[in-house]
Amino acid sequence: MPLSSPTHKSTKGGEPAGTLFVAATPLGNREDITLRALRILREADWIAAEDTRHTRRFLKHHHISGRLIAYHEHNEARRTPGLVEKLKNGARIVLVSKAGTPLVSDPGFFLIRAALEAGVPVVPVPGPCAAVCALSVSGLPTDAFVFTGFLPKKRGERLNRMKALSRLRQTVIFYESPNRILALLRDLEAVMGNRDAAVCREMTKRHEEILRGALSQVRKELEKRPAIKGECTVLVAGKTDASPVSKATLRARLKEALKAEGASLSEVAKRVAHEYRLSRRTVYQEALQVKDDP
Repeated sequence: MPLSSPTHKSTKGGEPAGTLFVAATPLGNREDITLRALRILREADWIAAEDTRHTRRFLKHHHISGRLIAYHEHNEARRTPGLVEKLKNGARIVLVSKAGTPLVSDPGFFLIRAALEAGVPVVPVPGPCAAVCALSVSGLPTDAFVFTGFLPKKRGERLNRMKALSRLRQTVIFYESPNRILALLRDLEAVMGNRDAAVCREMTKRHEEILRGALSQVRKELEKRPAIKGECTVLVAGKTDASPVSKATLRARLKEALKAEGASLSEVAKRVAHEYRLSRRTVYQEALQVKDDP
């Protein structure tokens, strides 16, 4: 059937024809799908998928034969008008991302806005979301959080965004690719200090891993590895009410540590920075002055 041909079906499950469904799909484990989502996928006229090959394998696992349309960041502006026209003609379309909930750092915004402007019903079909999944097991405060997704690739823009986020008291959630995770952790430690954090990798998959601890601890653990695989969700504790340490107190603690410990200047600065939740770079610069101070 041509892509532009409208399809009509009788109403099933209480949802009318001409509806756009936004359906969450598993992060990894194919069993993490609701009964309602499976039914809606079976009844759909079209499934708009970010990755058609991945979605087709998932549908085959659940014995669903759906008609797929590729809908991703490279074609969403071009593909949106045709999908909206189908919806207006009565088609029931399900929007899915490669994994998790659509629009959460995934394509779909253009389609949702266009459907709403056209008066088309938009219905959520809830399920997995990497950010919420990671938050629930992070061990960090969950009463309030800020999701910021992927930070800008340009380092200057990324650091500016981190500085703004460092002032927030809520837990902050980031997404990052495995090849940039170490750079992200180093920058977070430099800008936000050595805060409590968690890195969740390969969630719900066979090699699922959750690393918890100070940013420096998590970073050091990952630095030991020859390779890091899987998309990462990074959570960092918000700013606390702890009073900032005075310069005099910091210098006194550094003098004490340098006299009492046989560690290098770098190690002392790192330890004191963690103790006072300060930037390691800031403490190291102060330690240099303390060492040269007669």
